[in-house]
Amino acid sequence: MMLILPRITVIAFIVAVLTVLPGRSTAEEPLADPYLVQPGDILQISVWKEQDMQREVLVRPDGRFSFPLIGEVDVREKSVGQLQAELTQRIHQFIADPAVIISVKQVQGNRVFVIGQVNRPGDFAMNGRVDVVQALSMAGGMTAFAKAGSIRILRRDRDGEQQAIRFNFNDIEKGKGLAQNIILQSGDVVVVP
Repeated sequence: MMLILPRITVIAFIVAVLTVLPGRSTAEEPLADPYLVQPGDILQISVWKEQDMQREVLVRPDGRFSFPLIGEVDVREKSVGQLQAELTQRIHQFIADPAVIISVKQVQGNRVFVIGQVNRPGDFAMNGRVDVVQALSMAGGMTAFAKAGSIRILRRDRDGEQQAIRFNFNDIEKGKGLAQNIILQSGDVVVVP
């Protein structure tokens, strides 16, 4: 006689087995590349049981925002987790054991720009890791007049110094030089001559 279990019981059993198998738990593994908060992002910040400390904040172009009691907060080069830890520590001076929750409500600052001989030049939101080929695809691909072997990625470092990174799409099409298909960073400009 065959035993028929309800669907929910089977799903619960599978989840339980996967969580106890060695090497199968992903809850303890940190994210490889946590999202770094960018200027233009909108954050929702809440301090539990503190009605006056629940705010939606816009990260200004200088990479900062203001928050009650603690004033200016610099988000540059910080993940959401790092920012949450910093706010918890700073608010702790005023509130015993604060429970700070930060979520990214809108990812507005994490953008790349594609200009030149593409079908739809413009700025594009990166909602994940985006490489050069993916950015070209988001821009509708290259026009017939594009010099695919002479593409450049313009990137500024934190000090404002700019560098130009070469990208040869012709090599990529042939399956060569795949390392040049780098992951783009917020603010990068892909120039297609």
